[in-house]
Amino acid sequence: MAEMIGPGKKVTLHFSIALADGQQIDSTRERPEPAEFTVGDGSLLPGFESAIFGLRAGDRRSVFIDAGRGFGDWNPDNQQVFTRVQFSHLTLEEGMIISFADKSGELPGVVKAFDDDTVTVDFNHPLSGRDLVFEVDIIRVMDADASPVSLGQRA
Repeated sequence: MAEMIGPGKKVTLHFSIALADGQQIDSTRERPEPAEFTVGDGSLLPGFESAIFGLRAGDRRSVFIDAGRGFGDWNPDNQQVFTRVQFSHLTLEEGMIISFADKSGELPGVVKAFDDDTVTVDFNHPLSGRDLVFEVDIIRVMDADASPVSLGQRA
């Protein structure tokens, strides 16, 4: 019986992510190689992983992922206001992404608004608060510690 997606499985798949209105966000379908991940390795958000649990190689699905299970709800506390002088070396534009250093590395923020005195930066993920459609074509499911046998090789 074919392996099912779940804990301890390595999955090879093609996927696309679109907004609920159909606007394409990301896809592996035009890439030379499909995506591969091991369940629980952090490559996919838990909401995306759990949405495909139980699928097998050959399955195709279109799954609605609400904002809470995707990139999270938009949080107004993730916006910060800085003094404009901190950005004096930049020509600011709304929508501009700026990288900030924090204790865990780099954190991108989006300039939401600015005037002569202040700059408002949004640190929410750009897809937070957005419902998504996750379309998958499952190519292979195997135990995470298994090695595939290439065609032409004998076991």
